[in-house]
Amino acid sequence: MTRLITIFVILAATASSMFADWPQWRGPHGTGVANAKNLPVTWDEETNVAWRIELPAWSGSSPIISGDRVLVMSPSLQPVKEEEPVNEDEPQRRRRRGAVGTIMGPGGNEIMLLSIDRKNGSIIWQSKVDTGNWMRNKHNSSSPSPITDGQMIWATSGNGVVTAFDLDGNKKWSFDIQKSYGQFGLGFGYASSPILHDGKLVLQVLHGRRTDDPSYLFALDAKTGEALWRQERPTDALAESPDSYTTPALLMHNGAAQVVVLGGDYVTGHDLSSGVELWRSSGINPYQESNYRIIASPVVADGMIFAPTRKTPLIALKAGGQGDITKSHFAWKWDQPGSPDVPTPLSDGEYFYMLDDQGQLTCVDAKSGNSLWGPEETGIGRTSASPILADGKIYAVSETGDVAVIKAGSEFKLLANNKVEGGYTLSTPAASGNQLFFRTAKYLYCISKP
Repeated sequence: MTRLITIFVILAATASSMFADWPQWRGPHGTGVANAKNLPVTWDEETNVAWRIELPAWSGSSPIISGDRVLVMSPSLQPVKEEEPVNEDEPQRRRRRGAVGTIMGPGGNEIMLLSIDRKNGSIIWQSKVDTGNWMRNKHNSSSPSPITDGQMIWATSGNGVVTAFDLDGNKKWSFDIQKSYGQFGLGFGYASSPILHDGKLVLQVLHGRRTDDPSYLFALDAKTGEALWRQERPTDALAESPDSYTTPALLMHNGAAQVVVLGGDYVTGHDLSSGVELWRSSGINPYQESNYRIIASPVVADGMIFAPTRKTPLIALKAGGQGDITKSHFAWKWDQPGSPDVPTPLSDGEYFYMLDDQGQLTCVDAKSGNSLWGPEETGIGRTSASPILADGKIYAVSETGDVAVIKAGSEFKLLANNKVEGGYTLSTPAASGNQLFFRTAKYLYCISKP
């Protein structure tokens, strides 16, 4: 009997490892780090590609993994609307720069959530999240990534409609942020993804370029969709600088959960149960520039808070404290080449990795900020997707679908360069079990050894 129990435990642990979840954008802890194992270093269209399926349309939303399902957001196939003007007095050529219709193909008016079998790539079901798909530069109204607890799935559209589904794709509830709290005032549309903890779904709306309404964060009851709290977040940021396209991070400190929010010239920590601001740090826009909108999200790892900005400075804080912690909990800052504008950095607590927008990678000591190597050329070119770390390797994908594999650690070593086909690529990869998932404009790839 003892031997049978031992065998059962080993098999259960193996199954758990193989099908470990990647339940939200940037993985289990929002740090970009996964416990996946035995991942391939190289692949091509005939080797180490488990499957590839064509998706209805392009999206910047990232895939998430729950059990035997891959969940992705996508516009439907119908003709898409024209790009909504960003600013009536902005030159037409600037408004259309990066317009995705000709680069990535059409996207439909409906925003869909797709459930895909991770074993073979077949679509199990697709359910409507929202309608009204606007194109804005690098993203459309399907940009926010979904999130799951393994029992329910929550999907948010770029129009601010949050919809909850069960595992069979049945709609359970819906919440319209703009109808409840007013219109968004972001220059380039809403793109933040939610976070989930202790039955609360937390979202942020940090804006100001096109509105005088205050920024805020709020929480919904994840099961019912009931609004639990809404907390305004004041800022003195100018012009475009109040706008933030980031996703909040979860910080556990002294047994209590905090929500870390980045944007509007500050990084702040909020009590999860009420949204009340606990602490605040400035320093991310030291000269009060008017164009410091923030895209890269905050990262929390091993008692450290990392706050990227519009390239520089990137600041690191020690967790804890109350009130103004700008000086009291300052750890280090990075104001040299190598820091990103769009890709979110990653950290395993020991090392902190920055992938800049040109595909160069830098590694520093996470606690001290001392440079270990970089910026090093990866050979992939312009990048918007965030890097991930799994199985001792960093995977970074460019806008052209070129993928660099780099050895993680104190010395730089480029292991391989690979390719995923399908055009303009904005989505952050996912890693789960022994599988990698890449989303291009046209395809969803599952990469794994036979």
